[in-house]
Amino acid sequence: MATGADVRDILELGGVESENTGTINKKDIINSDKKKSKKSSETLTFKRPEGMHREVYALLYSDKKDAPPLLPSDTTQGYRTVKAKLGSKKVRPWKWMPFTNPARKDGAMFYHWRRAAEEGKDYPFARFNKTVQVPVYSEQEYQMYLHDDAWTKAETDHLFDLARRFDLRFVVIHDRYDHQQFKKRSVEDLKERYYHICAKLANIRAAPGTDLKIPVFDAGHERRRKEQLERLYNRTPEQVAEEEYLIQELRKIETRKKEREKRTQDLQKLITAADTTTEQRRAERKAPKKKLPQKKETEKPAVPETAGIKFPDFKSAGVTLRSQRMKLPSSVGQKKIKALEQMLMELGVDLNPMPTEEIVQMFNELRSDLVLLYELKQAFANCEYELQMLRHRYEALAKAGSIGPLSVEGTHPDGQAGLGIEEGKGDAKDQIIDVVGAPLTPNSRK
Repeated sequence: MATGADVRDILELGGVESENTGTINKKDIINSDKKKSKKSSETLTFKRPEGMHREVYALLYSDKKDAPPLLPSDTTQGYRTVKAKLGSKKVRPWKWMPFTNPARKDGAMFYHWRRAAEEGKDYPFARFNKTVQVPVYSEQEYQMYLHDDAWTKAETDHLFDLARRFDLRFVVIHDRYDHQQFKKRSVEDLKERYYHICAKLANIRAAPGTDLKIPVFDAGHERRRKEQLERLYNRTPEQVAEEEYLIQELRKIETRKKEREKRTQDLQKLITAADTTTEQRRAERKAPKKKLPQKKETEKPAVPETAGIKFPDFKSAGVTLRSQRMKLPSSVGQKKIKALEQMLMELGVDLNPMPTEEIVQMFNELRSDLVLLYELKQAFANCEYELQMLRHRYEALAKAGSIGPLSVEGTHPDGQAGLGIEEGKGDAKDQIIDVVGAPLTPNSRK
């Protein structure tokens, strides 16, 4: 026997009261449509996550919460190409009709399909029929201005006739030129004669005071250009490989030149910094403390960053220790720090002195000078090593007979013999320095 729950299940009814009692109420039957509409209206809405594009989110969720289709379908929603809407009007009639091309002079008749409304109109592609305006000269103009001993009038007339027929396509003109009746000419000769006559006629027929654009053709330059192209095309694989090798060597030479210039600039900065620091110390010692203005530090010349050590300034509010001013900045490398400690130990200076005001200032100045001295020694060692390498290479080339022997001009300040080259061989030395290769640094020998 059917119970109330079975009837409720068949009618798709539900509710708290009916479930508790197990009987069907009047409200369940009357308000069944309202409950269905309420269920359908209460749909879950998902918010698009931040950073996800709208198109990607649309592939995951749709308005009907349906899964995305496996095959492409044509729907009214989303982006799509609008199809053509064909009406019920009559189609415009087309007709098979004859036409002539104005570019042809033989009056040939052709046929094609065309709309009936366009019957009798000109051929639409006739506007692309562009011809070159070749000048025409008279007998009197030729005898007065265009006469040339290397060209006859009949040959010049033949050249201009071919220019009109083939629209100044000089390769075709040269192919169709009558070399049996006239002298054999090259393409450059034909161009030179044609443009020379055009320039003469433009000067003759131009009104006084007008600015002319006269065509100029350089036959010699055109011949040299074609000769260079022919040589370039006829190169052997060995010549191509040699040219690529020379280009690579040229790039290496330019790179080494830039490196030498950079090292020279760095060395000049170090020397300038050393001189500037020495002059500042001397001026500070000579001048009395009372006469020194308060803004003396701002008037000092700027020292390059590569010179010595640049200690940080503690100008912020608050308490600071003097020992913080003695701390080396992070820009100083470990190699310089080790060398600095070694030099201080050789001088017998304590690495951690009592941080009074005067000691802190003197200790920082001493370490800055020692770092500058270390950099100068490094630059001097590099230059000395480069000089030794160049001397050995030069002697090897001199023994091979590539260049002349060495001539001693003087001695180095440290007692080593200097290098000298006879007059007229300075350029050879520069070439040898560039071509042989960049000298190695003392550290690279290890």
